[in-house]
Amino acid sequence: MKKDSRLSSILHVLLHMAHSDRSMTSEELATFLQTHPVVVRRTMSGLRELGYVRATKGHGGGWMLCANWQTVTLRDIYDAVGCPPVFALGHRLEEPQCLVEQAVNEALDDAFREAEALLIGRLAHVTLADLAADFSRRCRQRPQRRIAHGH
Repeated sequence: MKKDSRLSSILHVLLHMAHSDRSMTSEELATFLQTHPVVVRRTMSGLRELGYVRATKGHGGGWMLCANWQTVTLRDIYDAVGCPPVFALGHRLEEPQCLVEQAVNEALDDAFREAEALLIGRLAHVTLADLAADFSRRCRQRPQRRIAHGH
């Protein structure tokens, strides 16, 4: 099963936006993710509807952040990108007739629920400001790369 990277991708883009002093076009943001600008526009439009970003048209237009970085959490963004599956693990059969497999499925379901709740709970305690601060700290530790943060 292919991993879902929507959360990681949008957080990557949001941090670039946070460290920019101007709006950024979908084309610019797409280069950070090595994807097509349409993918960026589709994702950003969902964030715009929730009030995390805004778009301006025309010369100098693009995407701007309008969220409070101190309060928006990774959980908020996780929800905004559609709550992608946390795990790629699953059952061999969803409704088995075998009593052994029923017991296995129930045990796995409990473990999956607990692990997912723990992870999503952790996302609720990390803000975008926390990520931005960590990125800034990493830039200070590597001053030679500070100017050109390339991909």
